[in-house]
Amino acid sequence: MPDLLGTHVLDLSTELAADVADTERALAAFEGAPDQGLEQLARFLLRAEAVASSKIEGLQVNSRRLARHEARIAAGIPDRDATADAVLGNVMAMQHAVDNVANAATVELQHLLDIHSALMEHSDQPEISGQVRTTQNWIGGNDFNPCQAVFVPPPPEYLPQLLADLCLFMNRDDLPGTVQAGLVHAQFETIHPFADGNGRTGRALIHVVLKRRGLARNYVPPISLTLATRASAYVGALTRFRYVGDAAGTEALAGIRDWLDLFLSATRRATADAVNLLGLLEQVQQDWRTHARPRTGSAADRLLPQLIANPVVTADDVIRLTRASRSAAFAAIDSLTAADVIRPVGDQQRYRMFEAPQVFDVLTDYERAAATESGNTREERPKRAVPYRQDPNKT
Repeated sequence: MPDLLGTHVLDLSTELAADVADTERALAAFEGAPDQGLEQLARFLLRAEAVASSKIEGLQVNSRRLARHEARIAAGIPDRDATADAVLGNVMAMQHAVDNVANAATVELQHLLDIHSALMEHSDQPEISGQVRTTQNWIGGNDFNPCQAVFVPPPPEYLPQLLADLCLFMNRDDLPGTVQAGLVHAQFETIHPFADGNGRTGRALIHVVLKRRGLARNYVPPISLTLATRASAYVGALTRFRYVGDAAGTEALAGIRDWLDLFLSATRRATADAVNLLGLLEQVQQDWRTHARPRTGSAADRLLPQLIANPVVTADDVIRLTRASRSAAFAAIDSLTAADVIRPVGDQQRYRMFEAPQVFDVLTDYERAAATESGNTREERPKRAVPYRQDPNKT
């Protein structure tokens, strides 16, 4: 049974306070970076965060497979892929969280239910979307009883009070935003209010808080990518947060500090990785323009930045993204294909798709680097499953 967040005594140590300051400075520096024309970076990072958050739950889909699946669905092409559907649900949940919930005057329970609804709508359990559980659940052990469970969250009759307290805490502005985001996530995971989807919903709440507090208004730092790499430490820190004893006691304070130490270091790493990613994507656009030399203002010129967040497109997508005529859209496709900026996917003539392989190369390298402590896969083996560079000519 977690204590109400309002009862915690947040006596931050000098060292932890310094970590908070360093983390919030890093977020502010990235937030205030000059606009390099990569207006699609925000969507790119949001999708990377949603994909990483899904991987923590065992939903393994590489970026190329997900992008192709999404493009096929949008074009009306049948493409049965339950795992990709589940990951796309998390993309939609994350988008709803940062676009709508983060901008609400006050966060209420219905906002949390709406995030969960977006997540679960296209899952294999749509009937539980947006529904607070009415039965006991648990993590680990077996499906019949919680006797061997790793963690047993509160009984359902305690959930209304705990969730109301969580929302009140999310609406506060009298403590550091990173501390608030970390505690909201740990408390939500401890409450575990849904039958499924708690981890992904709880990680979306991190970004609700960071945006509401003005620390990440325009970008989503991919914190889940870092947490996925440090999965054992992540679970261990959440376990230590679930202390036994008085809310103001030594064990409670130590658990909170241990969790915040892990969360703050993950946030700093995610922000540093996002800065590096920004530079890589800027270089990709420069390379595209060097090879394609599009006429300023042409459909091809307008399409290039859109490819960062939309690396798989159809002709209809090009028309929508560039607001060009059909003939101009096809001309853009032809010129960028000739420059090897995009390549056709497969041999299907109707609803033909084109992809930007350099975007997938960057994302693959980014994910591989994020799976190491050093950020260098030449010196350190990844700590978790990571994508390999794929042959873009294979479908």
